[in-house]
Formats: sequence, structure tokens, C-alpha cells
Amino acid sequence: MFEKILVIDDDVMSQKHVEKILSSEGYIVDTRSEGFSGIKALVQEKADLVLLDIKMPEQDGIETFKQIRTLKGLEDVPIIFLTSSGDIMDVTTAAVLGAVDYIKKPCHPEELLKRVKKALE
Repeated sequence: MFEKILVIDDDVMSQKHVEKILSSEGYIVDTRSEGFSGIKALVQEKADLVLLDIKMPEQDGIETFKQIRTLKGLEDVPIIFLTSSGDIMDVTTAAVLGAVDYIKKPCHPEELLKRVKKALE
């Protein structure tokens, strides 16, 4: 069985970079450019893990995270924040909300793969 990862990030270059890294290891990757479409995709297609950017227009990653946690059957899907934001308040908020990890972009491909694998265990 292949594990599916949903990437929600408004930066298309970042999406493509992450997708290339993950798909090269056999993960099925779905990408969305904003929180609303990411939530819709997660409800319709499910995922084993979500990689979520924080700084996005319209609906940021923190609000997207909170909404995912209210969805029946998706309360426990692991979510990793993968973001360029190193703001201490964002890091703290992610931890308080229950994110399984917080990865600052750009990150090394091996580091991303290691942390994704750990989150999926």
C-alpha cells in the first residue's frame, strides 16, 4: 500500500520541490495551493499525512489546521508544518495545536524524508 501525502502550500515551486522528493520515494503526493481546497481534497480523497504551510493568503495554515481537527474521521491525521516562517509564535502555536512536527523551509531532502517517515510510523 502506498502512503498518500497532501501538500498544502501557496508556493508552486515549493510544491513541486516537495512532490519530487516524496514521489521519488514512492509516496503518492497531492498538492493544493490554499487551505480551502486542501481541506476539500482531504475530505474527499483522504491522506495519510498533511504537509501544511503557515503563511498563505485567504486562510493561513493555522486556521486550516484548526478546521481539519474538527472534521469527523480526520481528527488524528498527522500534520507537519512545512513553512518558511521561523516566527517563535508560529512554532509555539503549532506545538500547542498538536502538529507532529515543524520543518523550516528550505529543508534538505533527506531531512524531509526522515521526518515524514517518522510521522507516518
